[in-house]
Amino acid sequence: MKRNNLKIVKIDRKKKLFNYEKKVLIKDLILNLKLGYFDFEKEKSQKVKFTLDINYEDKKPSNDKDIKSIVNYAKIVKLIKKLVKNKHYNFLETLAEDVFDELFKDKRIDKISLQIEKLEIMKDCSSVGIQISKKRSHD
Repeated sequence: MKRNNLKIVKIDRKKKLFNYEKKVLIKDLILNLKLGYFDFEKEKSQKVKFTLDINYEDKKPSNDKDIKSIVNYAKIVKLIKKLVKNKHYNFLETLAEDVFDELFKDKRIDKISLQIEKLEIMKDCSSVGIQISKKRSHD
Protein backbone atom coordinates (compact mmCIF):
# COMPACT_ATOMS: atom_id res chain seq x y z
CA MET A 1 0.00 0.00 0.00
CA LYS A 2 1.36 3.42 -1.03
CA ARG A 3 1.49 6.21 1.44
CA ASN A 4 0.16 9.65 0.49
CA ASN A 5 2.89 12.30 0.85
CA LEU A 6 0.55 15.30 0.79
CA LYS A 7 0.84 17.77 3.62
CA ILE A 8 -2.01 19.92 4.90
CA VAL A 9 -1.19 23.63 4.87
CA LYS A 10 -3.14 26.02 7.04
CA ILE A 11 -3.69 29.52 5.69
CA ASP A 12 -3.07 32.31 8.14
CA ARG A 13 -5.50 35.13 7.19
CA LYS A 14 -3.20 37.68 8.81
CA LYS A 15 -0.34 36.93 6.44
CA LYS A 16 -0.15 38.68 3.11
CA LEU A 17 -0.31 35.61 0.87
CA PHE A 18 -2.88 37.06 -1.51
CA ASN A 19 -3.47 40.16 -3.57
CA TYR A 20 -7.03 41.17 -4.35
CA GLU A 21 -7.87 42.80 -7.65
CA LYS A 22 -11.10 44.69 -7.13
CA LYS A 23 -13.27 46.86 -9.34
CA VAL A 24 -15.85 49.51 -8.52
CA LEU A 25 -18.51 50.00 -11.20
CA ILE A 26 -20.60 53.13 -11.60
CA LYS A 27 -22.94 52.98 -14.56
CA ASP A 28 -25.10 55.71 -16.03
CA LEU A 29 -24.76 58.43 -13.41
CA ILE A 30 -26.84 61.20 -15.02
CA LEU A 31 -26.41 64.79 -13.84
CA ASN A 32 -27.76 68.10 -15.08
CA LEU A 33 -24.91 70.55 -15.48
CA LYS A 34 -23.61 73.41 -17.51
CA LEU A 35 -20.83 72.02 -19.64
CA GLY A 36 -19.46 73.11 -22.95
CA TYR A 37 -17.43 75.55 -24.96
CA PHE A 38 -20.19 77.35 -26.84
CA ASP A 39 -22.28 80.19 -25.40
CA PHE A 40 -25.57 78.25 -25.61
CA GLU A 41 -23.98 75.46 -23.52
CA LYS A 42 -22.99 77.96 -20.84
CA GLU A 43 -26.53 79.30 -20.49
CA LYS A 44 -28.56 76.12 -20.09
CA SER A 45 -27.90 72.90 -18.16
CA GLN A 46 -27.79 69.64 -20.07
CA LYS A 47 -27.89 65.97 -19.13
CA VAL A 48 -24.47 64.39 -18.87
CA LYS A 49 -23.87 60.68 -18.23
CA PHE A 50 -20.86 59.26 -16.38
CA THR A 51 -19.76 55.62 -16.44
CA LEU A 52 -16.69 54.49 -14.50
CA ASP A 53 -14.67 51.31 -14.01
CA ILE A 54 -12.23 51.78 -11.14
CA ASN A 55 -9.63 49.06 -10.58
CA TYR A 56 -7.86 48.80 -7.26
CA GLU A 57 -5.66 46.35 -5.43
CA ASP A 58 -5.64 45.37 -1.82
CA LYS A 59 -3.49 43.03 0.24
CA LYS A 60 -6.33 42.00 2.54
CA PRO A 61 -10.02 41.14 2.32
CA SER A 62 -12.62 43.82 2.95
CA ASN A 63 -13.61 44.31 6.57
CA ASP A 64 -17.40 44.14 6.88
CA LYS A 65 -17.34 46.61 9.78
CA ASP A 66 -15.00 49.22 8.25
CA ILE A 67 -16.13 51.29 5.25
CA LYS A 68 -12.55 52.53 4.81
CA SER A 69 -11.54 49.00 3.82
CA ILE A 70 -13.26 49.50 0.44
CA VAL A 71 -13.28 52.07 -2.34
CA ASN A 72 -16.74 53.47 -1.66
CA TYR A 73 -18.89 54.08 -4.76
CA ALA A 74 -21.20 56.49 -2.88
CA LYS A 75 -18.20 58.65 -2.02
CA ILE A 76 -17.15 58.67 -5.69
CA VAL A 77 -20.61 59.76 -6.86
CA LYS A 78 -20.62 62.52 -4.24
CA LEU A 79 -17.17 63.66 -5.37
CA ILE A 80 -18.25 63.92 -9.02
CA LYS A 81 -21.36 65.89 -8.04
CA LYS A 82 -19.20 68.28 -6.01
CA LEU A 83 -16.74 68.79 -8.89
CA VAL A 84 -19.43 69.78 -11.39
CA LYS A 85 -21.52 71.81 -8.96
CA ASN A 86 -19.12 74.70 -8.52
CA LYS A 87 -17.17 74.81 -11.78
CA HIS A 88 -17.99 75.21 -15.45
CA TYR A 89 -15.99 72.95 -17.73
CA ASN A 90 -15.57 73.81 -21.39
CA PHE A 91 -14.43 70.33 -22.37
CA LEU A 92 -15.24 66.80 -21.25
CA GLU A 93 -11.50 66.08 -21.24
CA THR A 94 -10.75 68.71 -18.58
CA LEU A 95 -13.61 67.42 -16.44
CA ALA A 96 -12.21 63.90 -16.82
CA GLU A 97 -8.76 65.06 -15.65
CA ASP A 98 -10.26 66.60 -12.50
CA VAL A 99 -12.13 63.34 -11.80
CA PHE A 100 -8.88 61.38 -12.27
CA ASP A 101 -6.94 63.77 -10.00
CA GLU A 102 -9.45 63.37 -7.18
CA LEU A 103 -9.83 59.60 -7.45
CA PHE A 104 -6.10 58.86 -7.70
CA LYS A 105 -5.64 60.45 -4.27
CA ASP A 106 -6.65 57.00 -3.03
CA LYS A 107 -3.34 55.12 -3.38
CA ARG A 108 -5.10 51.76 -3.79
CA ILE A 109 -6.60 52.82 -7.14
CA ASP A 110 -4.53 51.54 -10.05
CA LYS A 111 -6.61 52.29 -13.14
CA ILE A 112 -9.72 54.28 -14.02
CA SER A 113 -11.78 54.00 -17.19
CA LEU A 114 -14.12 56.96 -17.50
CA GLN A 115 -16.80 57.62 -20.07
CA ILE A 116 -18.62 60.97 -20.14
CA GLU A 117 -21.47 61.59 -22.57
CA LYS A 118 -23.62 64.60 -23.41
CA LEU A 119 -27.13 63.23 -23.91
CA GLU A 120 -28.99 66.16 -25.43
CA ILE A 121 -26.49 68.12 -27.49
CA MET A 122 -26.95 66.59 -30.97
CA LYS A 123 -30.33 65.75 -32.48
CA ASP A 124 -29.06 62.89 -34.65
CA CYS A 125 -27.31 61.03 -31.80
CA SER A 126 -28.47 59.60 -28.51
CA SER A 127 -25.17 60.82 -27.05
CA VAL A 128 -21.71 62.14 -27.87
CA GLY A 129 -18.76 61.98 -25.56
CA ILE A 130 -15.37 60.65 -24.61
CA GLN A 131 -13.84 57.57 -23.07
CA ILE A 132 -10.46 57.84 -21.36
CA SER A 133 -8.50 55.31 -19.32
CA LYS A 134 -5.74 56.39 -17.02
CA LYS A 135 -3.38 54.04 -15.19
CA ARG A 136 -1.09 54.82 -12.30
CA SER A 137 2.56 54.65 -13.28
CA HIS A 138 4.68 52.60 -10.89
CA ASP A 139 7.99 54.07 -12.03
